[in-house]
Amino acid sequence: MTGKWLRRAVLLAACASAAVLSACGSSTIESALAPSRFIAFGDGLSDLGQSGSRYTVNDGTVNVWTQQVATSYGGTLVTQASGGTSYARGHARIVGTPDDVNGSTLTVVQQVDKFLAADKFGANDVVLLNGGLGDLLVSYNANSSNSASFAAAMTQAGTDLGTQVRRLVTAGAKYVVVSGMYDVSKSPWGVGTGQASMISNGVLKFNSALLLAINDLGANVLYIDAAYYYNLVIASPSSYSLTDSTNIACTSTDSGAGIGIGNGQVNSSLCTTSTLASGVDYTKYTFADKLYFTPAAQTLYGTYAYGRMKSRW
Repeated sequence: MTGKWLRRAVLLAACASAAVLSACGSSTIESALAPSRFIAFGDGLSDLGQSGSRYTVNDGTVNVWTQQVATSYGGTLVTQASGGTSYARGHARIVGTPDDVNGSTLTVVQQVDKFLAADKFGANDVVLLNGGLGDLLVSYNANSSNSASFAAAMTQAGTDLGTQVRRLVTAGAKYVVVSGMYDVSKSPWGVGTGQASMISNGVLKFNSALLLAINDLGANVLYIDAAYYYNLVIASPSSYSLTDSTNIACTSTDSGAGIGIGNGQVNSSLCTTSTLASGVDYTKYTFADKLYFTPAAQTLYGTYAYGRMKSRW
């Protein structure tokens, strides 16, 4: 192991612990946070229905983690398309275009551009940010037989998201909650590719690069470790009042590109309580489709993020 890599490994090990992540590079904040409003940027894992539906079972509940965070604070979060401040959109990449279904979805950079062109951050605004899933799908499709190129692309994507975190802080955001990428190799799609090891390494590269890019922003930034949390849920669903982390709850097949893993796949943005697999209790499932989570899994993560925020701010 080279000295450079050893220093990097030590930094990541330090920032990976829950205790250090709560205050990595920060000073103590004495007063409890009382958010004025919530602002969200990201991809389908945070999309509150920008195009009319969400990437989960569309059951009308609080079923996306960002909304769960806002609700836990007694606040609200509504899509930008409906006049609100949630800019997250399914299929969004961080910087690159086209999106993961060869479309023109606003990137995370463009979402931030749109907000900053019309608004500014208040003293008690909370920003909720995620990204990377679209980049992973595009990079995998281009480099499924080249693990080195895939890892490099994911490292760059993590750095790019870190750049946006820094941009938000520079623009005046005092409370930025950034979610790392969950380990997509554990998803039904990831398992089915036969390339779980490569995908898992790509996620690690992404999250490591993101952490390195924000390691000095702890006074304003809280990193939520989605890979850590969802690995626990997937490994032991019964510990979280779930029963199934292997199968998917929905049957809503999309003849088109759908969720970015090929034509003719189940697409949870088309899923309702009327398009569930026979006999399935979706409230006990982790995955709605092969990539996206059920309302239960989403709200679990939102509750986890809220707990981390309360202990930090």
